[in-house]
Amino acid sequence: MPRPLYAEPGDRIESVKPVTVSRYRGFIRANHWITALSLILLLVSGLAFFHPSLYFLTGLFGGGQNARWLHPIIGVVLFVSFMVMFIQLWRLNLPTGDDRKWLSQIGDVVKGNEENLPELGKYNAGQKFIFWGMTILIVVLIVTGVMIWEQFFGELVSIPTRRWAVLSHSLAAVAIILVFILHVYAAFWTRGTLRAMTRGTVTGGWAYRHHRKWLRELAGRRTRGPAE
Repeated sequence: MPRPLYAEPGDRIESVKPVTVSRYRGFIRANHWITALSLILLLVSGLAFFHPSLYFLTGLFGGGQNARWLHPIIGVVLFVSFMVMFIQLWRLNLPTGDDRKWLSQIGDVVKGNEENLPELGKYNAGQKFIFWGMTILIVVLIVTGVMIWEQFFGELVSIPTRRWAVLSHSLAAVAIILVFILHVYAAFWTRGTLRAMTRGTVTGGWAYRHHRKWLRELAGRRTRGPAE
């Protein structure tokens, strides 16, 4: 079988009456929720250190010392879990000509006029923006985070460099919070999307409406059969 153009090897049409499509395998879903939980914990603990008025949030971690100790460790967990996801999904998130056309018709996207939009693979331009935005910001956060992790790397970074790292880390944190909010909002705004990360499947109607090229590829794979 040739390398999938719009789908992962595990994607498949599970049933036809009604049509149910497998979108994410269990491992990907579990890893996604580990990434999401890590990001939320980092958000809360990071805000606690961002301003004295938010320091009370350290109580959720058992106090300031625990929060400061756990924050960088959770950051490493976030980086590793997201990189696992990146290795699996980066090819399907590469920009295409369809993405440019989709963006040029963003008005139809907002209005829900899906019939006017180009047929898409597994991800649209908005989802790809979130994917690559998260990738860049998480890399910035882990690099700057290591630079300001005084317990292990304090002697390797000069004080002026560490100050720039703190500023960059803070700006990247604010940016990733905004991207995360956009990601969550889009998941609820597009009905049926959240089901993909809870049950692992979507309905045939959802797939046909939002990711038609992806569905066509899966249908063609099903028609050919496993022997081919």
